[in-house]
Amino acid sequence: MESRTPLTAADRCDRCNAQAYVRVVLPVGELLFCAHHAREHAPKFAAVATHVQDETDRLLAEHGAGPGAAG
Repeated sequence: MESRTPLTAADRCDRCNAQAYVRVVLPVGELLFCAHHAREHAPKFAAVATHVQDETDRLLAEHGAGPGAAG
């Protein structure tokens, strides 16, 4: 079953407790990741996930490109 509920500021990364922007639905349960940890662990979860809800595009909309972004 896919979760279509948007992630909110209350959803926290299971690795570091930062705001979660990625929900990985597994055959049993789910994991939440910040953008950094989602990128880091993507090769591992891609093979077993039944659905990946990626809202990392919201980072640019909510926080801008940031001081280190190429422009």
